[in-house]
Amino acid sequence: MNRLALPRAAPSPYLCEDHVSERVEKAGLKVDAALAAFVEGQVLAPLGQDAGAFWTGFAALLDRFVPVNRALLAKREDLQAQIDSWHLSRAGKPLDQAEYQAFLREIGYLAPEPAAFTIGTQNVDPEIATMAGPQLVVPVLNARFLLNAANARWGSLYDAYYGTDALDAAPARPGGYDTVRGDAVIKAARAFLDGAVPGWQAVFEGGSSEYLVASRDGGYLFRNNGLHIEVVVDPNHPVGKDDPLHIADVMLEAALTTICDMEDSVAAVDGEDKLNAYANWLGVIRGDLSETFEKGGKTLTRELNGDRVWGDLVLPGRSLLFVRNVGHLMTNPAILLADGSEIPEGIMDAVITSAIGAHDVRGLARFGNSRAGSIYIVKPKQHGPEECAFTNDLFDAVEDLLGLARHTIKVGVMDEERRTSANLAACIHAVKDRIVFINTGFLDRTGDEIHTSMRAGPMIRKGDMKKSAWIQAYEGRNVQIGLACGLSGKAQIGKGMWAAPDLMGEMMVQKIGHPKSGANTAWVPSPTAATLHAMHYHAVDVFAVQNELAGQPCPGLDALLTVPLAEGTNWSEEEIREELDNNAQGLLGYVVRWIDQGVGCSKVPDINDVGLMEDRATLRISSQHMANWLLHGVCTKDQVMDSLRRMAAKVDAQNAGDPLYEPLVGNEDAPAFRAALDLVFKGVEQPSGYTEPLLHHWRQVKKAG
Repeated sequence: MNRLALPRAAPSPYLCEDHVSERVEKAGLKVDAALAAFVEGQVLAPLGQDAGAFWTGFAALLDRFVPVNRALLAKREDLQAQIDSWHLSRAGKPLDQAEYQAFLREIGYLAPEPAAFTIGTQNVDPEIATMAGPQLVVPVLNARFLLNAANARWGSLYDAYYGTDALDAAPARPGGYDTVRGDAVIKAARAFLDGAVPGWQAVFEGGSSEYLVASRDGGYLFRNNGLHIEVVVDPNHPVGKDDPLHIADVMLEAALTTICDMEDSVAAVDGEDKLNAYANWLGVIRGDLSETFEKGGKTLTRELNGDRVWGDLVLPGRSLLFVRNVGHLMTNPAILLADGSEIPEGIMDAVITSAIGAHDVRGLARFGNSRAGSIYIVKPKQHGPEECAFTNDLFDAVEDLLGLARHTIKVGVMDEERRTSANLAACIHAVKDRIVFINTGFLDRTGDEIHTSMRAGPMIRKGDMKKSAWIQAYEGRNVQIGLACGLSGKAQIGKGMWAAPDLMGEMMVQKIGHPKSGANTAWVPSPTAATLHAMHYHAVDVFAVQNELAGQPCPGLDALLTVPLAEGTNWSEEEIREELDNNAQGLLGYVVRWIDQGVGCSKVPDINDVGLMEDRATLRISSQHMANWLLHGVCTKDQVMDSLRRMAAKVDAQNAGDPLYEPLVGNEDAPAFRAALDLVFKGVEQPSGYTEPLLHHWRQVKKAG
């Protein structure tokens, strides 16, 4: 059962083949039949791992860690209850930071700062440790997107410029090749080369360049700030034949790393969904994942790209892959304990995704992922150092279960919960010998900001959050604390997502701020965006920036813990309606796809019909913001219902072209609309304001129906 004890709509089919069933039952577990067969036949067998010993060891691991997992979740709720009571006891009084922080230390929300230390992580691939570049996040359930992301290590600058508004304006559609636009693309690419590799044209005349790495018939390979640029020369190419230097394209090394996501961007609520997720992860690690689809009247098959060979120099043709497990909160019916309770999904992910990663470590993969022999797992939604220490202990136990050397499994800690932000150095210390990644995530962090201080008063409008004091401190502290803990040259310091995949021109203006801040990676929403964002890492030497920032003052807790309250603000009826409409439209647009179609991430039109990449993090902030305003009487239930009903009509119109879409209007008793209602009207009672328990429940109801 999940944390809210919502009933499962339908049980998983736990009966399986006799030989598998016997081993599983002997271990005291009940495992979804297809999942159990997959684990034994496709994951364990190639590793030479004894299946009976695996299930027995898995059960022992669960005996050890499930009670601790539950205790950590209980502590979250206890801390929240104490914070709620503290705010209620001081209603109407301004928040005094000294008093507030003393209270947070007294209850254990603020942990003691560790003595100065440097992380000890070893065997880290250069894409993470010593290179700076874009990072993709892709839903693991979509094989085509997964392959596109893994192959986004290299991207065409010509295509990225031609097909987006990064070049002045978006291209006219439809139509054939626009020669005027093509000439502008070539001019812009030349300007980029002039800035990134000055004197590059000399090599075409037999000269040299300090940036030149290799050459061959068909092009030249340059390197700047650790990233490669391939100038493709082909006099027979439609573009190259008319170019004075016969340049047919400029290829940029782009998405150095990709996070294969099993968390916020997927809808995985049962054994069937988890099996699909694990199978795709195995396919991309093993190197044999492929996807056949129809496009433009043609049948196409996509598979992983091979490496790029320049004589003796071999460059990876694919992103280095992380896998994002789920956090500590949710359970899943795919595996049950002997008492019939669901196991924590995060523990299940840790064991199975690591076992799949072991295929790479033991040389069973077609291409190979980590040349350093590591398995990279991103762990989200952790609250403070105790939970990070739990993850460290869990990964120790998984390594022992799978016969992996200590610290083979590396961890990325997402700095997206308030208690982690406030105790970031202690969180890093808890995983100091396996950490390879920290990053900031504005949306989840804002959701937790609202929920933690839910009882303190009404929050400022959602659009004003990015200008608030706490978020400036949050972004700055993440970099400064990461540098102080020795992450530079050993791990990634990352920044969050650009959510508007159609607004590449604006991304090019704004996202250069991430490398300028000292972050050696940042999230982008598409392979095209990765190609464009790569240009920023040619313009900014991130490691030089990190050297300049090292030792500078770190923003303090006073700013970080400043609650974004709308003190003394009296909004007009029109402003309240505008804010509710904005939140309701985004919430419904995302939820209806999640519940009805099982789509966990997609480009959802916002209230102004601008397509935004939406996942559960965006849903968390919208639902929590509405719940906060309801709680404090800024709006009424009737006003919320009015917005939801009007925005349901808008969302229906925005999805009119989708043949699989089920309208919201006229279906208020259907799972999608009921899920939306629960997310708002039960928002205050959701654990940490998370959306997963309600989404999982209503998706299970939908699947059962």
